[in-house]
Order: sequence, then structure tokens, then C-alpha cells
Amino acid sequence: MSTTNKRILEPVTVEHGGGLNIAETLKMAADSLLANRVRSFLTMLGVIIGVASVVSLMTLGNGASNAITNQVAAIGTNSLTIFAAPPNRGPGGSASSPPLTMADLTAITAMKLPVVGPVPQFSTAAAIDAPAADKTASVIGTTAEYQQVQSIVMESGTFLSADHVRSSASVIVLGAQLKKDLFGSGTAVGETVRISGKLLRVIGVMAAKGGGGFGSIDDQAYVPIGLAQLQLFSARTSSGQLRVNTITVSVIDAEDVDFVQERIEMTLRDQRKLNQDGSQDDFSVINQAAFLATLTQITGLLTTFLAAIAGISLLVGGIGIMNIMLVSVTERTREIGLRRAVGAQSRDILLQFMIEATVLSLFGGIIGVIVGSILPIVLTAIGTLDAPITADSVVISLTVAIATGLFFGIWPARRAAQLNPIEALRFE
Repeated sequence: MSTTNKRILEPVTVEHGGGLNIAETLKMAADSLLANRVRSFLTMLGVIIGVASVVSLMTLGNGASNAITNQVAAIGTNSLTIFAAPPNRGPGGSASSPPLTMADLTAITAMKLPVVGPVPQFSTAAAIDAPAADKTASVIGTTAEYQQVQSIVMESGTFLSADHVRSSASVIVLGAQLKKDLFGSGTAVGETVRISGKLLRVIGVMAAKGGGGFGSIDDQAYVPIGLAQLQLFSARTSSGQLRVNTITVSVIDAEDVDFVQERIEMTLRDQRKLNQDGSQDDFSVINQAAFLATLTQITGLLTTFLAAIAGISLLVGGIGIMNIMLVSVTERTREIGLRRAVGAQSRDILLQFMIEATVLSLFGGIIGVIVGSILPIVLTAIGTLDAPITADSVVISLTVAIATGLFFGIWPARRAAQLNPIEALRFE
């Protein structure tokens, strides 16, 4: 005799009023699912994939968002960054803006604004040769104030000093990853590297800030700006001026950010002989606080969008649950008739099928959370991305999974509960 038939013929406990008790209903629902283990697992598969996708994408999205915003926030929300490009605010500006120069830096410095800086940066990619290895990295020429403006912490040695900058000393500071690539686990401070044929002494290694890829501070090197502009690379414009890529200032009081930004814009318009109404601006001043707020909003929307796309898998899983439950109702029509004949009420049949649908979605959700957590945990462990599993992604995924089971289980459950007992017993 089959497992299903044995279960059907087992005596049932009948409550006063002719209904089955909750414990018996739970037991029968579990027996029904266990009697068809493969089909139950295949039914859960859609929910597993959906929940795993939601957990994984939400976690990775939040991790990437935090990595981006942390790198921006590390610069300081009081920072203003100036670069040569027309602002995106209507007509005006040239498609090929003239570069910023040291003359622009001098004009900003002369204003005596309440800021740290201004700090110029001239950067380019270059091959850095060490005794045992070499690597192409971004080499940034800057000044001593760069350390304070960018909140740089040193792991060993020192950052560039005012004396180094004044004398264009042949010294270099390495990012944490760059130091590892060039010197491995050995000591870098005091060693020499070669750039453009010139020997430079390593005076410091910065503490790791995390994050990888293009623009990571851990993969960069820093030298005095005069050394970069005049000895290592060619930084002169066609008119003979020394160019810079960006100029950064850190406003001491957050309340002065807008005032300082306005003064810098006015000064640069005078310096570059542009209209004061901003219609000809060929430079941009980025407010770090406003940029961070916008970036946070964008990354949040992107994470939500990714989770919504992954949620489509849950919809497919819910439809799978409904289809299998409808098949189950047809297969178990005689069972339903027998239960009704021994006193089970419509609500008991409804409850049993609803419990089965909920159990399928709940266990599918739990397995999905486990599967979806694997990739973020691996990426966090190897240091590629800090993407810890958050409680909200787990709770949201499980809640949606259970709701999916309940929603798509209602129709099959109602269909089973509304079967006519006499016709059910006649069903072959």
C-alpha cells in the first residue's frame, strides 16, 4: 500500500463541532509534502532562486553603494573640487575647455579664504620600477596639504612635507596596494623606485582604505607637484603655463561652503576672462556634500531596481506553487472526500492546503537565503567587496516568499475546500 493511501486511511482526531485540530492539520500537510519529496523540491526551486537573487543582489548592491559613498565621504563633505569642464547647467562653456593652471591656483590662494588648501593635483599614469617588480599606476603630483584635505592616514613613514614640495625633492609616497605589488611583505620606506628614468626615495606608505579598481587610493603614488610637472612628466600648456588636473579646497566651517564656492567661481571667471553670469564657464566646482547626497540617492535607487528585477523570480516561483497545488488538489480529490465524510469542515481543507503552500515557500525562502548569502560572504572574505548580509534583506526576502506562497496558494486551497463531498468520493 502506498504512503499516500496509508496516510488517508489513518484515523483522524475530530474536534467538537466536526473539525480537525491544528496539530493534525499540520501533520497531514507535512505528510503530504514528504510523500512527494522531489515534486515538493522542484516546486520550491522557483522560490529558492528568487530569494537567493534578491538577497544576493540587495547585499552586493548595498556593499557597492557603501564602498562608493565611503570613498567620497572620506574626502570630506566640506570639500570643493575644481576641474576644467563646463558645468551641466544649460548653454555655455566650450566642449574642449582650457586646462586649469598654476595661475588659477595662485588666484584662488590670493583670496585668503577660510579653507585648507587650495591643493593642486597633477596626475598621469606611469610605469614605476622597483628592484624586484614594476607596475603601471597613477602618479599624483600634489602638496603637503593633500594629506589633511583627503584625510590620509599613514601606515609607515611620512607624507610629503612643505620642504619636499618647495625643493621638488625626489621622494614618493606609496598607496598600500601599490607598496605590496612593488615590495611584497618587505619594507618599502627608505627603498628607491624609478619613474621616467629618475630615482625616487620612498618616504611613506599610506594605510589601506579598501576598494579596488580604477582610481583606488591604495593603487596610487604621490610626489611633490613641481617634481611631477617639471621633471617626471610634461605639464606645460601650449602657452607655457603649468597645468593641473584638479584643485581641491576643504572649507573649515561647513556653513561657509556656499560662500567659498561662489567666491572661487567669481575669481576663476576673472582669471579666465569669462562673463560673471556663468554663461561662459569652462570649469566646474563640485560641492562634495551635494555630490554625496545625489550619489547616495542614485545607488539606493539602483539597489532597489536590482532587487525588484530579482523579485520577478519570486513571481515565477509563486506561479509554480499554484500550478503544483492545483495538480495536487486533482490528485487528492478522493482523499478530500474521505476527510469530509469523517467530519472535516471546508475550513480544515482550506487550512491544510494553505499550510502546504506556506511551508513550501517558507522552506524555499530559507534555502534561498543560504544560497544567496554564499557569494557576498566569499567576496567579503577575500576582500573584493565589503558586503555583509543585512537583516533587512533576509526579512524582506522571507516575508515576500511567505506572502507569495499564501497569495498563490489561496486559489488551489479554496478549490479544494469547495469540492462537493459526494462528487469527491466518486472521483476516479
